[in-house]
Amino acid sequence: MSALRRKLGDEYQVVSTSASGGGLPPTPRAAPRGKRQRFVDKNGRCNVQHGNLGGETSRYLSDLFTTLVDLKWRWNLFIFILTYTVAWLFMASMWWVIAYMRGDLNKAHDDSYTPCVANVYNFPSAFLFFIETEATIGYGYRYITDKCPEGIILFLFQSILGSIVDAFLIGCMFIKMSQPKKRAETLMFSEHAAISMRDGKLTLMFRVGNLRNSHMVSAQIRCKLLKSRQTPEGEFLPLDQLELDVGFSTGADQLFLVSPLTICHVIDSKSPFYDLSQRSMQTEQFEIVVILEGIVETTGMTCQARTSYTEDEVLWGHRFFPVISLEEGFFKVDYSQFHATFEVPTPPYSVKEQEEMLLMSSPLIAPAVSNSKERNNSVECLDGLDEVGTKLPSKLQKITGREDFPKKLLRMSSTTSEKAYSMGDLPMKLQRISSVPGNSEEKLVSKTTKMMSDPISQSVAELPPKLQKLSGGGRMEGNLPPKLRKMNSDRFT
Repeated sequence: MSALRRKLGDEYQVVSTSASGGGLPPTPRAAPRGKRQRFVDKNGRCNVQHGNLGGETSRYLSDLFTTLVDLKWRWNLFIFILTYTVAWLFMASMWWVIAYMRGDLNKAHDDSYTPCVANVYNFPSAFLFFIETEATIGYGYRYITDKCPEGIILFLFQSILGSIVDAFLIGCMFIKMSQPKKRAETLMFSEHAAISMRDGKLTLMFRVGNLRNSHMVSAQIRCKLLKSRQTPEGEFLPLDQLELDVGFSTGADQLFLVSPLTICHVIDSKSPFYDLSQRSMQTEQFEIVVILEGIVETTGMTCQARTSYTEDEVLWGHRFFPVISLEEGFFKVDYSQFHATFEVPTPPYSVKEQEEMLLMSSPLIAPAVSNSKERNNSVECLDGLDEVGTKLPSKLQKITGREDFPKKLLRMSSTTSEKAYSMGDLPMKLQRISSVPGNSEEKLVSKTTKMMSDPISQSVAELPPKLQKLSGGGRMEGNLPPKLRKMNSDRFT
Protein backbone atom coordinates (compact mmCIF):
# COMPACT_ATOMS: atom_id res chain seq x y z
CA MET A 1 0.00 0.00 0.00
CA SER A 2 1.36 3.36 -1.00
CA ALA A 3 0.41 6.79 0.31
CA LEU A 4 -0.13 9.74 -1.99
CA ARG A 5 -0.12 13.15 -0.34
CA ARG A 6 -2.04 15.87 -2.09
CA LYS A 7 -2.50 19.48 -1.20
CA LEU A 8 -6.13 20.56 -1.50
CA GLY A 9 -6.70 24.24 -0.84
CA ASP A 10 -5.24 25.06 2.53
CA GLU A 11 -5.10 21.54 3.98
CA TYR A 12 -3.12 18.39 3.31
CA GLN A 13 -4.87 15.10 2.72
CA VAL A 14 -3.50 11.58 2.65
CA VAL A 15 -5.24 9.14 0.34
CA SER A 16 -4.35 5.46 0.69
CA THR A 17 -4.79 3.14 -2.27
CA SER A 18 -3.90 -0.44 -3.09
CA ALA A 19 -3.66 -2.55 -6.23
CA SER A 20 -6.94 -4.33 -5.46
CA GLY A 21 -8.82 -1.05 -5.27
CA GLY A 22 -9.50 -1.34 -1.53
CA GLY A 23 -7.90 0.54 1.31
CA LEU A 24 -8.61 2.85 4.17
CA PRO A 25 -11.68 5.11 3.93
CA PRO A 26 -10.80 8.50 2.46
CA THR A 27 -10.43 11.43 4.78
CA PRO A 28 -12.88 14.33 4.54
CA ARG A 29 -12.22 16.63 1.62
CA ALA A 30 -10.46 19.87 2.33
CA ALA A 31 -12.37 23.06 2.67
CA PRO A 32 -12.60 25.16 -0.50
CA ARG A 33 -10.06 27.90 -0.99
CA GLY A 34 -11.15 31.05 0.77
CA LYS A 35 -12.40 29.19 3.85
CA ARG A 36 -9.17 28.91 5.74
CA GLN A 37 -9.43 26.06 8.23
CA ARG A 38 -8.06 27.24 11.54
CA PHE A 39 -6.67 25.17 14.36
CA VAL A 40 -7.64 27.83 16.93
CA ASP A 41 -10.47 30.30 16.31
CA LYS A 42 -10.16 33.99 17.03
CA ASN A 43 -12.21 33.52 20.21
CA GLY A 44 -9.79 30.84 21.47
CA ARG A 45 -11.86 27.73 20.74
CA CYS A 46 -9.80 24.81 19.45
CA ASN A 47 -11.23 23.11 16.35
CA VAL A 48 -10.36 19.58 17.44
CA GLN A 49 -12.77 16.67 17.80
CA HIS A 50 -11.76 13.32 19.29
CA GLY A 51 -13.25 10.32 17.58
CA ASN A 52 -12.94 6.50 17.47
CA LEU A 53 -12.02 6.31 21.14
CA GLY A 54 -13.19 2.71 21.42
CA GLY A 55 -12.79 1.44 24.95
CA GLU A 56 -11.16 4.65 26.12
CA THR A 57 -14.53 6.25 26.92
CA SER A 58 -14.40 4.62 30.36
CA ARG A 59 -11.68 7.11 31.26
CA TYR A 60 -14.31 9.85 31.29
CA LEU A 61 -16.29 8.03 33.97
CA SER A 62 -13.21 7.63 36.14
CA ASP A 63 -13.06 11.44 36.38
CA LEU A 64 -16.79 12.10 36.55
CA PHE A 65 -16.52 15.45 38.32
CA THR A 66 -14.30 16.98 35.60
CA THR A 67 -16.52 15.45 32.95
CA LEU A 68 -19.57 17.18 34.37
CA VAL A 69 -17.74 20.49 34.66
CA ASP A 70 -16.59 20.30 31.02
CA LEU A 71 -20.13 19.68 29.76
CA LYS A 72 -22.19 22.48 28.29
CA TRP A 73 -24.62 24.36 30.48
CA ARG A 74 -27.72 22.71 29.09
CA TRP A 75 -26.38 19.26 29.91
CA ASN A 76 -25.30 20.39 33.36
CA LEU A 77 -28.77 21.69 34.18
CA PHE A 78 -30.39 18.56 32.83
CA ILE A 79 -28.18 16.27 34.95
CA PHE A 80 -28.69 18.51 38.01
CA ILE A 81 -32.49 18.36 37.79
CA LEU A 82 -32.58 14.70 36.84
CA THR A 83 -30.35 13.61 39.73
CA TYR A 84 -32.41 15.38 42.38
CA THR A 85 -35.70 14.17 40.88
CA VAL A 86 -34.60 10.54 40.82
CA ALA A 87 -33.16 10.73 44.34
CA TRP A 88 -36.34 12.26 45.74
CA LEU A 89 -38.60 9.74 44.07
CA PHE A 90 -36.43 6.85 45.18
CA MET A 91 -36.32 7.88 48.83
CA ALA A 92 -40.04 8.70 48.90
CA SER A 93 -40.70 5.23 47.51
CA MET A 94 -38.62 3.68 50.30
CA TRP A 95 -40.71 5.44 52.96
CA TRP A 96 -43.91 4.36 51.24
CA VAL A 97 -42.69 0.72 51.10
CA ILE A 98 -41.97 0.72 54.86
CA ALA A 99 -45.42 2.12 55.61
CA TYR A 100 -47.03 -0.41 53.27
CA MET A 101 -45.17 -3.40 54.77
CA ARG A 102 -46.06 -2.36 58.33
CA GLY A 103 -49.72 -1.71 57.47
CA ASP A 104 -49.55 1.94 58.40
CA LEU A 105 -51.52 2.95 55.29
CA ASN A 106 -54.68 1.18 56.51
CA LYS A 107 -54.36 2.28 60.17
CA ALA A 108 -53.21 5.83 59.66
CA HIS A 109 -56.47 7.30 61.05
CA ASP A 110 -56.55 5.00 64.11
CA ASP A 111 -55.67 7.08 67.17
CA SER A 112 -54.72 4.01 69.24
CA TYR A 113 -52.16 2.77 66.67
CA THR A 114 -48.57 4.03 66.57
CA PRO A 115 -47.29 4.05 62.96
CA CYS A 116 -43.64 4.24 61.76
CA VAL A 117 -44.21 7.76 60.39
CA ALA A 118 -47.16 9.71 61.65
CA ASN A 119 -49.70 10.98 59.10
CA VAL A 120 -48.23 9.02 56.15
CA TYR A 121 -51.10 7.14 54.53
CA ASN A 122 -50.27 7.29 50.76
CA PHE A 123 -47.36 8.04 48.35
CA PRO A 124 -47.83 11.83 48.19
CA SER A 125 -47.71 12.04 51.98
CA ALA A 126 -44.53 9.88 51.98
CA PHE A 127 -42.99 12.17 49.33
CA LEU A 128 -43.84 15.26 51.40
CA PHE A 129 -42.26 13.68 54.47
CA PHE A 130 -39.05 13.04 52.58
CA ILE A 131 -38.88 16.63 51.26
CA GLU A 132 -39.49 18.05 54.73
CA THR A 133 -36.76 15.86 56.15
CA GLU A 134 -34.26 16.47 53.35
CA ALA A 135 -34.76 20.23 53.31
CA THR A 136 -34.89 20.34 57.16
CA ILE A 137 -38.14 22.26 57.00
CA GLY A 138 -39.95 20.20 59.65
CA TYR A 139 -43.56 21.36 59.72
CA GLY A 140 -44.20 19.08 62.72
CA TYR A 141 -47.18 17.25 61.22
CA ARG A 142 -45.25 14.20 59.92
CA TYR A 143 -42.51 12.67 62.07
CA ILE A 144 -40.77 9.37 62.85
CA THR A 145 -41.81 7.45 65.97
CA ASP A 146 -39.64 5.25 68.19
CA LYS A 147 -41.57 2.11 67.25
CA CYS A 148 -39.87 1.82 63.82
CA PRO A 149 -36.15 0.79 63.82
CA GLU A 150 -36.11 0.32 60.02
CA GLY A 151 -37.32 3.90 59.65
CA ILE A 152 -34.45 5.14 61.79
CA ILE A 153 -31.92 3.27 59.61
CA LEU A 154 -33.51 4.65 56.44
CA PHE A 155 -33.38 8.14 57.91
CA LEU A 156 -29.61 7.83 58.51
CA PHE A 157 -29.07 6.52 54.98
CA GLN A 158 -31.12 9.41 53.60
CA SER A 159 -29.02 11.99 55.46
CA ILE A 160 -25.71 10.55 54.19
CA LEU A 161 -26.90 10.14 50.60
CA GLY A 162 -28.38 13.62 50.54
CA SER A 163 -25.14 15.19 51.76
CA ILE A 164 -23.14 13.38 49.05
CA VAL A 165 -25.51 14.41 46.26
CA ASP A 166 -25.60 18.01 47.46
CA ALA A 167 -21.82 18.26 47.71
CA PHE A 168 -21.29 16.72 44.26
CA LEU A 169 -23.91 18.62 42.27
CA ILE A 170 -23.71 21.96 44.07
CA GLY A 171 -19.91 21.86 43.91
CA CYS A 172 -20.07 21.06 40.22
CA MET A 173 -22.42 23.95 39.55
CA PHE A 174 -20.29 26.34 41.62
CA ILE A 175 -17.12 25.44 39.73
CA LYS A 176 -19.01 25.74 36.46
CA MET A 177 -20.24 29.23 37.32
CA SER A 178 -16.88 30.44 38.68
CA GLN A 179 -14.81 29.31 35.71
CA PRO A 180 -12.66 32.22 34.42
CA LYS A 181 -13.67 31.70 30.78
CA LYS A 182 -15.82 34.81 30.89
CA ARG A 183 -12.86 36.73 32.31
CA ALA A 184 -10.91 35.78 29.19
CA GLU A 185 -13.48 37.59 27.06
CA THR A 186 -12.33 40.90 28.55
CA LEU A 187 -8.76 40.22 27.34
CA MET A 188 -8.36 41.63 23.83
CA PHE A 189 -6.04 40.69 21.00
CA SER A 190 -5.48 42.76 17.88
CA GLU A 191 -7.25 41.51 14.78
CA HIS A 192 -4.03 41.51 12.77
CA ALA A 193 -0.34 41.00 13.39
CA ALA A 194 2.25 43.27 11.77
CA ILE A 195 5.81 42.88 10.51
CA SER A 196 8.04 45.96 10.36
CA MET A 197 11.40 47.28 11.55
CA ARG A 198 11.86 48.03 15.25
CA ASP A 199 15.23 48.95 16.75
CA GLY A 200 16.88 48.09 13.44
CA LYS A 201 15.53 44.53 13.38
CA LEU A 202 12.68 42.94 11.47
CA THR A 203 10.01 42.21 14.09
CA LEU A 204 6.65 40.42 14.22
CA MET A 205 4.23 42.35 16.46
CA PHE A 206 0.69 42.03 17.81
CA ARG A 207 -1.19 43.80 20.57
CA VAL A 208 -2.91 42.61 23.77
CA GLY A 209 -5.10 44.56 26.18
CA ASN A 210 -7.13 44.22 29.37
CA LEU A 211 -10.57 45.85 29.47
CA ARG A 212 -11.08 45.51 33.23
CA ASN A 213 -9.52 47.55 35.98
CA SER A 214 -8.68 44.37 37.91
CA HIS A 215 -5.24 43.12 37.06
CA MET A 216 -4.00 39.79 35.78
CA VAL A 217 -1.45 38.59 38.31
CA SER A 218 1.67 36.89 36.90
CA ALA A 219 0.50 37.33 33.33
CA GLN A 220 2.63 35.41 30.83
CA ILE A 221 2.36 35.12 27.06
CA ARG A 222 3.52 32.36 24.73
CA CYS A 223 3.39 31.89 20.95
CA LYS A 224 3.33 28.75 18.84
CA LEU A 225 3.82 28.47 15.10
CA LEU A 226 1.74 25.72 13.48
CA LYS A 227 3.06 24.77 10.08
CA SER A 228 3.05 21.62 7.99
CA ARG A 229 6.44 20.24 7.06
CA GLN A 230 8.19 17.09 5.94
CA THR A 231 11.21 15.67 7.72
CA PRO A 232 14.37 14.57 5.87
CA GLU A 233 13.26 10.99 6.50
CA GLY A 234 10.03 11.57 4.55
CA GLU A 235 7.66 11.83 7.52
CA PHE A 236 4.87 14.36 7.00
CA LEU A 237 3.92 16.49 10.03
CA PRO A 238 0.59 18.23 9.35
CA LEU A 239 0.60 20.43 12.48
CA ASP A 240 4.17 20.81 13.61
CA GLN A 241 4.48 23.17 16.58
CA LEU A 242 7.44 25.55 16.78
CA GLU A 243 8.14 28.00 19.57
CA LEU A 244 8.24 31.74 18.83
CA ASP A 245 10.45 33.61 21.26
CA VAL A 246 8.58 36.67 22.57
CA GLY A 247 11.10 37.53 25.29
CA PHE A 248 11.57 34.32 27.25
CA SER A 249 15.34 34.88 27.57
CA THR A 250 14.96 38.52 28.65
CA GLY A 251 11.80 38.21 30.75
CA ALA A 252 9.72 40.30 28.35
CA ASP A 253 7.11 37.54 28.24
CA GLN A 254 6.15 38.43 31.86
CA LEU A 255 3.53 41.13 31.34
CA PHE A 256 2.35 43.99 33.53
CA LEU A 257 -0.98 44.14 31.74
CA VAL A 258 -2.41 47.45 32.93
CA SER A 259 -2.53 49.15 29.52
CA PRO A 260 -2.36 47.66 26.01
CA LEU A 261 1.03 46.17 25.20
CA THR A 262 2.68 45.35 21.88
CA ILE A 263 4.25 41.90 21.93
CA CYS A 264 7.34 41.54 19.74
CA HIS A 265 9.10 38.58 18.19
CA VAL A 266 12.49 39.48 16.71
CA ILE A 267 13.10 37.66 13.43
CA ASP A 268 16.71 36.46 13.41
CA SER A 269 18.64 33.35 12.45
CA LYS A 270 16.99 31.38 15.29
CA SER A 271 13.46 32.38 14.29
CA PRO A 272 11.23 30.09 12.17
CA PHE A 273 10.55 33.19 10.01
CA TYR A 274 14.24 33.56 9.08
CA ASP A 275 13.43 32.83 5.40
CA LEU A 276 10.10 34.71 5.34
CA SER A 277 9.83 37.62 2.91
CA GLN A 278 6.95 39.69 1.61
CA ARG A 279 6.90 37.65 -1.58
CA SER A 280 7.01 34.25 0.13
CA MET A 281 4.10 35.19 2.42
CA GLN A 282 1.79 34.90 -0.58
CA THR A 283 2.51 31.16 -0.84
CA GLU A 284 3.26 30.26 2.79
CA GLN A 285 0.63 28.62 5.00
CA PHE A 286 1.02 28.88 8.75
CA GLU A 287 -0.89 29.80 11.88
CA ILE A 288 0.42 31.67 14.91
CA VAL A 289 -1.31 30.63 18.15
CA VAL A 290 -1.08 33.13 21.01
CA ILE A 291 -1.69 31.97 24.59
CA LEU A 292 -2.06 34.48 27.44
CA GLU A 293 -2.15 33.07 30.97
CA GLY A 294 -2.56 34.74 34.33
CA ILE A 295 -4.26 34.64 37.71
CA VAL A 296 -7.51 36.56 38.14
CA GLU A 297 -6.96 39.06 40.92
CA THR A 298 -10.52 38.89 42.31
CA THR A 299 -10.93 35.07 42.42
CA GLY A 300 -7.36 33.78 42.45
CA MET A 301 -8.13 31.31 39.64
CA THR A 302 -5.95 30.79 36.60
CA CYS A 303 -7.28 32.27 33.38
CA GLN A 304 -6.16 31.50 29.84
CA ALA A 305 -7.05 33.47 26.72
CA ARG A 306 -6.17 32.27 23.22
CA THR A 307 -6.28 33.54 19.67
CA SER A 308 -4.52 32.88 16.36
CA TYR A 309 -3.25 34.66 13.26
CA THR A 310 -3.12 33.02 9.84
CA GLU A 311 -0.78 34.12 7.06
CA ASP A 312 -3.40 36.42 5.52
CA GLU A 313 -3.82 38.20 8.89
CA VAL A 314 -0.14 39.20 9.08
CA LEU A 315 0.42 42.64 7.53
CA TRP A 316 3.88 43.26 6.07
CA GLY A 317 5.20 46.79 6.52
CA HIS A 318 2.63 47.94 9.10
CA ARG A 319 2.80 49.37 12.61
CA PHE A 320 0.16 49.86 15.32
CA PHE A 321 -1.29 53.24 16.16
CA PRO A 322 -0.51 54.57 19.67
CA VAL A 323 -3.48 54.31 22.01
CA ILE A 324 -2.19 55.92 25.23
CA SER A 325 -2.38 59.66 25.82
CA LEU A 326 -1.61 61.78 28.87
CA GLU A 327 -4.60 63.62 30.31
CA GLU A 328 -4.97 65.74 33.42
CA GLY A 329 -3.62 63.51 36.16
CA PHE A 330 -4.05 60.13 34.42
CA PHE A 331 -3.28 58.15 31.29
CA LYS A 332 -6.14 57.55 28.88
CA VAL A 333 -6.40 54.47 26.63
CA ASP A 334 -8.33 54.92 23.40
CA TYR A 335 -9.54 51.46 22.42
CA SER A 336 -11.00 52.75 19.15
CA GLN A 337 -7.44 52.65 17.76
CA PHE A 338 -6.60 49.29 19.31
CA HIS A 339 -6.74 47.35 16.02
CA ALA A 340 -5.65 50.22 13.74
CA THR A 341 -2.35 50.01 11.82
CA PHE A 342 -0.53 52.22 9.32
CA GLU A 343 2.11 51.51 6.69
CA VAL A 344 5.79 52.19 7.31
CA PRO A 345 8.85 51.72 5.03
CA THR A 346 9.96 48.11 5.40
CA PRO A 347 12.35 46.13 3.19
CA PRO A 348 10.47 43.34 1.37
CA TYR A 349 13.34 40.89 1.83
CA SER A 350 13.75 38.21 4.45
CA VAL A 351 16.39 38.47 7.16
CA LYS A 352 18.41 35.76 5.41
CA GLU A 353 18.38 37.67 2.13
CA GLN A 354 19.37 40.89 3.86
CA GLU A 355 22.35 39.22 5.52
CA GLU A 356 23.47 37.70 2.21
CA MET A 357 23.24 41.06 0.42
CA LEU A 358 25.18 42.75 3.22
CA LEU A 359 27.85 40.07 3.04
CA MET A 360 28.25 40.44 -0.74
CA SER A 361 28.29 44.24 -0.67
CA SER A 362 31.21 44.47 1.81
CA PRO A 363 34.45 45.37 -0.20
CA LEU A 364 36.89 44.51 2.59
CA ILE A 365 36.08 40.86 3.02
CA ALA A 366 38.14 39.37 0.15
CA PRO A 367 41.34 41.52 0.68
CA ALA A 368 41.23 40.84 4.37
CA VAL A 369 41.12 37.12 3.74
CA SER A 370 44.06 37.22 1.27
CA ASN A 371 46.18 39.48 3.50
CA SER A 372 45.58 37.20 6.43
CA LYS A 373 46.84 34.23 4.38
CA GLU A 374 50.00 36.12 3.32
CA ARG A 375 50.74 37.12 6.90
CA ASN A 376 50.30 33.54 8.05
CA ASN A 377 52.80 32.36 5.41
CA SER A 378 55.30 35.03 6.48
CA VAL A 379 54.98 34.02 10.12
CA GLU A 380 55.56 30.37 9.21
CA CYS A 381 58.73 31.32 7.31
CA LEU A 382 60.03 33.34 10.27
CA ASP A 383 59.30 30.47 12.62
CA GLY A 384 61.30 28.18 10.35
CA LEU A 385 64.27 30.55 10.44
CA ASP A 386 64.12 30.63 14.22
CA GLU A 387 64.36 26.84 14.32
CA VAL A 388 67.41 26.88 12.01
CA GLY A 389 69.10 29.61 14.06
CA THR A 390 68.79 27.64 17.27
CA LYS A 391 70.74 24.75 15.68
CA LEU A 392 73.90 26.88 14.98
CA PRO A 393 76.87 26.84 17.32
CA SER A 394 77.04 29.52 19.95
CA LYS A 395 80.04 31.25 18.29
CA LEU A 396 78.22 31.57 15.00
CA GLN A 397 75.18 32.88 16.77
CA LYS A 398 77.40 35.64 18.18
CA ILE A 399 78.78 36.38 14.70
CA THR A 400 75.31 37.25 13.45
CA GLY A 401 75.12 39.96 16.08
CA ARG A 402 71.33 39.74 16.57
CA GLU A 403 69.07 36.73 16.39
CA ASP A 404 66.27 38.62 14.65
CA PHE A 405 68.40 39.64 11.64
CA PRO A 406 66.88 37.10 9.21
CA LYS A 407 63.38 38.18 10.21
CA LYS A 408 63.99 41.85 9.41
CA LEU A 409 65.81 41.04 6.22
CA LEU A 410 62.87 38.96 5.07
CA ARG A 411 60.47 41.73 5.94
CA MET A 412 62.47 44.26 3.89
CA SER A 413 62.39 42.01 0.79
CA SER A 414 58.65 41.27 0.94
CA THR A 415 56.05 42.58 -1.51
CA THR A 416 54.50 46.02 -1.36
CA SER A 417 51.28 44.75 0.23
CA GLU A 418 53.23 42.98 2.94
CA LYS A 419 55.27 46.10 3.75
CA ALA A 420 52.11 47.81 4.85
CA TYR A 421 51.84 45.33 7.70
CA SER A 422 55.59 45.07 8.56
CA MET A 423 56.46 48.79 8.42
CA GLY A 424 55.75 49.15 12.09
CA ASP A 425 58.54 46.64 12.90
CA LEU A 426 61.31 48.52 10.97
CA PRO A 427 63.77 50.91 12.64
CA MET A 428 62.97 54.61 12.54
CA LYS A 429 65.64 55.29 9.87
CA LEU A 430 64.15 52.72 7.49
CA GLN A 431 60.66 54.04 8.06
CA ARG A 432 61.87 57.54 7.08
CA ILE A 433 63.66 56.20 4.00
CA SER A 434 60.60 54.26 2.87
CA SER A 435 58.38 57.30 3.31
CA VAL A 436 60.52 59.46 0.90
CA PRO A 437 59.06 59.37 -2.65
CA GLY A 438 61.30 57.97 -5.37
CA ASN A 439 62.90 55.26 -3.27
CA SER A 440 62.32 51.92 -4.91
CA GLU A 441 62.30 48.55 -3.30
CA GLU A 442 65.86 47.75 -4.52
CA LYS A 443 67.28 50.84 -2.82
CA LEU A 444 65.41 50.06 0.33
CA VAL A 445 66.73 46.51 0.44
CA SER A 446 70.33 47.60 -0.25
CA LYS A 447 70.21 50.21 2.48
CA THR A 448 68.68 47.68 4.81
CA THR A 449 71.47 45.20 4.08
CA LYS A 450 74.12 47.87 4.63
CA MET A 451 72.67 48.91 7.95
CA MET A 452 72.39 45.34 9.08
CA SER A 453 75.99 44.53 8.09
CA ASP A 454 77.46 47.01 10.59
CA PRO A 455 76.60 44.91 13.62
CA ILE A 456 78.09 41.90 11.84
CA SER A 457 81.44 43.63 11.27
CA GLN A 458 81.49 44.80 14.84
CA SER A 459 80.81 41.32 16.08
CA VAL A 460 83.65 39.91 13.94
CA ALA A 461 86.11 42.35 15.46
CA GLU A 462 85.19 41.02 18.85
CA LEU A 463 85.93 37.37 17.89
CA PRO A 464 89.04 35.50 19.06
CA PRO A 465 92.20 35.84 16.91
CA LYS A 466 91.79 32.43 15.28
CA LEU A 467 88.31 33.19 14.04
CA GLN A 468 89.38 36.69 12.93
CA LYS A 469 92.11 35.13 10.77
CA LEU A 470 89.62 32.70 9.28
CA SER A 471 87.23 35.53 8.55
CA GLY A 472 89.86 37.63 6.77
CA GLY A 473 88.95 40.81 8.59
CA GLY A 474 85.45 41.43 7.23
CA ARG A 475 84.46 38.38 5.11
CA MET A 476 84.75 34.97 6.67
CA GLU A 477 82.67 32.64 4.49
CA GLY A 478 85.53 31.75 2.13
CA ASN A 479 87.88 30.70 4.95
CA LEU A 480 85.40 28.74 7.06
CA PRO A 481 85.73 24.99 7.41
CA PRO A 482 83.41 22.96 5.18
CA LYS A 483 81.07 21.93 8.01
CA LEU A 484 80.65 25.48 9.32
CA ARG A 485 80.28 26.87 5.79
CA LYS A 486 77.56 24.35 5.09
CA MET A 487 75.76 25.15 8.32
CA ASN A 488 76.01 28.88 7.63
CA SER A 489 74.71 28.51 4.08
CA ASP A 490 71.79 26.39 5.30
CA ARG A 491 70.90 29.10 7.72
CA PHE A 492 70.61 31.90 5.16
CA THR A 493 68.97 29.88 2.37
